[in-house]
Amino acid sequence: MTFGHGLALSLIAIALLAAPARAQEAAEAPPPVPVVAPYDDGLVRLSEILGSTHYLRELCGASEGTLWRDQMQGIIDAEQADGDRLARLVDGFNRGYEGFKSVYRTCTPAATTAVDRYMQEGARIARDIAARYGREE
Repeated sequence: MTFGHGLALSLIAIALLAAPARAQEAAEAPPPVPVVAPYDDGLVRLSEILGSTHYLRELCGASEGTLWRDQMQGIIDAEQADGDRLARLVDGFNRGYEGFKSVYRTCTPAATTAVDRYMQEGARIARDIAARYGREE
């Protein structure tokens, strides 16, 4: 009988030692699932366009100040973007800005053409996202 009692005590001890580990595992929250909207690729592209436009319009004398950066901030605010999603949008804006900054030092006809095309593409992307995913209030 003491053999059975000893075995029972050993099993209880093992269970008690394992219990804190299991409780700790249960208490740890799973990593947050990144928020990805079905239109995020379009928003990243729009971010690149806004960054490009911000650089090129200023280069070509538009004197719009922070208009395009403000548009980007408006997207971030509207989307309540944070974490990885915010980083993707900001990276897109910066990539667009730096990409043209590395190529254009003065306003040229090619720079003006690029701005015109990017503004058309940006408007199309914004319309498409709004038409497909916009909320009616």
